[in-house]
Amino acid sequence: MEASLDDDKAEDVVVIDLAGKTTIADFMVVATGRSQRHVGAMADHLIEKLKAEGLISVPAEGMRQGDWVLLDAGDVVVHLFRPEVRAFYNLEKMWRHRVPEAESGEELIA
Repeated sequence: MEASLDDDKAEDVVVIDLAGKTTIADFMVVATGRSQRHVGAMADHLIEKLKAEGLISVPAEGMRQGDWVLLDAGDVVVHLFRPEVRAFYNLEKMWRHRVPEAESGEELIA
């Protein structure tokens, strides 16, 4: 996955370990493309490579707009952004920090 993004000249690729934070995935990959076209092309190439590796389906959201594309690769969720959109949502910050423990002693995850 990272090799595909590197080949496509993705910028600021970050891999976030989600273990213990959520059950939606084990890892989150966040990367930036220079334009809507670049983001869309990176998503297309990644979908092709994931299917070639045996994933039957790779659901994708946001392909038409190309500002923020979300790919669900099972244990890995991939977010591809244009720079302004990535800065606005700042997903890395949200998923890297833990919320203080709740009164019941359970740790809440942002």
